[in-house]
Amino acid sequence: MAGNKANFTRLRLFVEDDLTTGAPVPLNRDQSHYLQNVMRKGEGDQIAVFNGRDGEYWAKIVAAKRGAVLVEPVELLRNQADEPDLWLVFAPIKRTAVSFLTSKATEIGVSQLMPVVTARTTTDRVNTKRLHANAIEAAEQSERLTVPVIAEPAKFQDFLRDWPRERLLLVGDETGNGRPIAEVAGELADEPRPYAVMTGPEGGFAPDELDQLGELPFVTFIGLGPRVLRADTAALATLSVVQSIAGDWTSKRL
Repeated sequence: MAGNKANFTRLRLFVEDDLTTGAPVPLNRDQSHYLQNVMRKGEGDQIAVFNGRDGEYWAKIVAAKRGAVLVEPVELLRNQADEPDLWLVFAPIKRTAVSFLTSKATEIGVSQLMPVVTARTTTDRVNTKRLHANAIEAAEQSERLTVPVIAEPAKFQDFLRDWPRERLLLVGDETGNGRPIAEVAGELADEPRPYAVMTGPEGGFAPDELDQLGELPFVTFIGLGPRVLRADTAALATLSVVQSIAGDWTSKRL
């Protein structure tokens, strides 16, 4: 997304603590090391900080001991604002691909990522702590004011049982029987409602899984074009379409 040069050169860090002008905030060890030893920042330098609740602040480094940096918010840059309520449900994929998917989904604007273990999922090992770190880094770099939630992996049947029925689930249908994604996104733009995108594993959904999904009133099957897409590509392509038609990509960036 386009923006002024300052937005892409300033250093931003996500913190857990509350933010208010004049109240110092300690950075964690990794952040302190990054500022001091990688970015060569010291006392008196300023960075931007945000926590997903209180907006974004300029903060001055007021103490910089080895491995321990203290910053003090001095000016509110942006008030906290609503962001898209867009979820991504995906079958776990190999480590490098799932890290990439998490980072790019964060940049696109996803508010929650939910790993679901399907019949053809090749791995059920998901390091949610690492994915959370990927999401934080992507949020810092993409001007987001929040970091998406990373849910713990769920088995397919448990996922269906616990799904909130008021939230529409757009399921990528690799059999070619789904509705055009742009058409469905257009309807969401006209009549907004909570929704999520769901994509399957590299081998696709099992036939009985598609049957179960097809019986649910909150599920809409969507088509993703004439080509076979990798699992991570399918997820990011679908998210991009719905964000550009029904999401906040349609609004002018502040």
